[in-house]
Amino acid sequence: MEKRLVFTPEERTVLKDVVGRLRSTNGYVLTKDDEINVFRHIRHAIENNEIGRDIFGLNPVLQSLRTASIAISEIGLKRDGTIAVLLYPCVKDNDESIFDDYGRNFGESVARILKGLVHIQELYKKNPVIESENFRNLLLSFAEDMRVILIMIADRVNLMRQIRDTENEEAKHKVSEEASYLYAPLAHKLGLYKLKSELEDLSLKYLEHDAYYMIKDKLNETKASRDKYIESFIAPIKKKLEEDGLKFHMKGRTKSIHSIWQKMKKQKCDFEGIYDLFAIRIILDTPLELEKVQCWHVFALVTNMYQPNPKRLRDWLSVPKSNGYESLHITVKGPENKWVEVQIRTERMDEVAERGLAAHWRYKGIKGEGGMDEWLTSIRRALENNDDRQVIDQFKMDLYEDEIFVFTPKGDLMKFPKGATVLDFAYRIHSNVGNHCIGAKINGKVVTFRHVLKSGDQIEILTSTNQKPKRDWLNIVKTSRGKAKVRLALKETQVKDGLYAKEMLERRMKNRKIEFDESTMSHLVKKLGFKEMNDFYKQIADETLDINHVIEKYQEVQDHDRNLLAPQQPARSAGEYSFESPAEDIMSNNSDVLVIDRNLKGIDYKLATCCHPIYGDDVFGFVTVNGGIKIHRSDCPNAPELRKRFGYRIVKAKWSGKDGAQYSTTLKIIGNDDIGIVNNITSVISKEEKIMMRSINIDSHDGLFNGNLEINVEDNTKLNLLIKKLRTIKGVKQIIRL
Repeated sequence: MEKRLVFTPEERTVLKDVVGRLRSTNGYVLTKDDEINVFRHIRHAIENNEIGRDIFGLNPVLQSLRTASIAISEIGLKRDGTIAVLLYPCVKDNDESIFDDYGRNFGESVARILKGLVHIQELYKKNPVIESENFRNLLLSFAEDMRVILIMIADRVNLMRQIRDTENEEAKHKVSEEASYLYAPLAHKLGLYKLKSELEDLSLKYLEHDAYYMIKDKLNETKASRDKYIESFIAPIKKKLEEDGLKFHMKGRTKSIHSIWQKMKKQKCDFEGIYDLFAIRIILDTPLELEKVQCWHVFALVTNMYQPNPKRLRDWLSVPKSNGYESLHITVKGPENKWVEVQIRTERMDEVAERGLAAHWRYKGIKGEGGMDEWLTSIRRALENNDDRQVIDQFKMDLYEDEIFVFTPKGDLMKFPKGATVLDFAYRIHSNVGNHCIGAKINGKVVTFRHVLKSGDQIEILTSTNQKPKRDWLNIVKTSRGKAKVRLALKETQVKDGLYAKEMLERRMKNRKIEFDESTMSHLVKKLGFKEMNDFYKQIADETLDINHVIEKYQEVQDHDRNLLAPQQPARSAGEYSFESPAEDIMSNNSDVLVIDRNLKGIDYKLATCCHPIYGDDVFGFVTVNGGIKIHRSDCPNAPELRKRFGYRIVKAKWSGKDGAQYSTTLKIIGNDDIGIVNNITSVISKEEKIMMRSINIDSHDGLFNGNLEINVEDNTKLNLLIKKLRTIKGVKQIIRL
């Protein structure tokens, strides 16, 4: 049981002081009944040991009072936001009954803010990488009510003010890093520039102590001379503005310590190398309709008086920044040839620049960052309308409505489109994880891989070696990356299944002493109604097509093809050919096929040198202009052009019975230029019967060798067997038959 929170005498004194200052804060809107009700709940929580000191030993009740003061004075929160800040120490867990109780006592808006604060704290328990831009976006999208984010910023500013003397250096360091990487950028996005600068300066003070105090001491040393210079610079400007009858006031603003340090690091110089340590601000008191005219009038006066640097002109008057900032900036050369930045703006513009969301003005919706502008507009209008419930409901954070942010088990954040599933997450981790995904654990609960992700989920993927991608997964994944990886996996699986099915089919046919022929199989596949060979083998692998039925049909096709190829009459001898019109005579032959035989008489034929056909190759004849016939391989590089242009001169051809003759062919071999690889190649060839190597030509370049082997071989069966053996040699990458 936690020790009950007890106020020390010093804390009791501070409590009275803080409560008094809170009540006197400009914009404080709690009624007497609100105060009584709030403090009753706080007292009840203390008595039930529901409030304990934080890791720094600070009193949460005092901290909430201080945070409320910042939220009211610096940000402009009203009743509901203030009550939520004060009650937050009483809420420890995500307990719906507690939220219901607060909803009944203080209103649904207060309960919603408290629920949002608890949800944000749950995100922190997932150990996120706070430096991530995704985590900032997650916070913005996770907070249903934007007052949650505003309260978090105010709370962090207060905490940074209070931990100066803490002994818990590790926690102090972590809190300071979060302030620098997370809360300062959030404050900047929301236009809370003063709080942003304070967070950055305090972070630098705690994280880089020596750098902070070096700059601070230097600024103190030069303060007198800096003030004197500012007076001399603004005196003539002041005189001229008064002569023109303008209402204004001027002030010098020294750059923040953090800003100076960042500039020193960027420019790689010491403190003395930073010349624009301060800026002069001219603030005009002028009606809204005269703002731009008078600002440009002052700009003309200043640039007539001091030499301007045109490259340093920043016109946020004509086109304000997306967060609403309006001002004219110009750098001019003042006395002693020193460059000075001059900022020209009106009272209204200065209020926006200093107080951000707390400034009461009507933002016109200048477009610069899409949804961000509309979002900021709705926040400002809501605050302007005194926390009106209906207006606040309009900005339940629709800025990131098309994106979600989720955690890995290690706390890394990933961004996905709305509607993404567990399977999308798995494929983002790794293709192999996606391919074997069977589900996930989300926040400790097991879900299927179809489960739709929500912002803030922490996901641990569950896999199984038996799982493999299926085609319907394409309907489950929503990201283009996920769909691409599923398609690739399906293609790879199909190839593997196809190879397995083909190997199984060949093995079954071999056992039944049936010769496997690719052309016959292609004929069968088309006859069975398949457009792709892969689909045919896939059905065999899936056992939707009976392999025994396939073999039976294969034999039928094979027998039919043999009958077609069988001669219908006794073969004519070569001497019977009258070769006055070769193409017509050959094509009129009943078989319509030229039978290639070395003993053929009466026909002048040659084997084409462009493709070097050998016995067993699928071939055709081409009648030349001289009346002779060239025999080409069907896959000859020149075959498509010959068929296209001279189809009438194409003659069907096939080999006669094997006569033991040898044919010349050339193999191109490409591989790594390893020691002994050429010797291994020649050794393999020399061991083959009835294969003779006629020549070898090797060229080596950049670690690769490129060789042409000319060999004599009996038929393509022996050639294919040789190619298979050569491919097994270590270092051989590719073999091409020329």
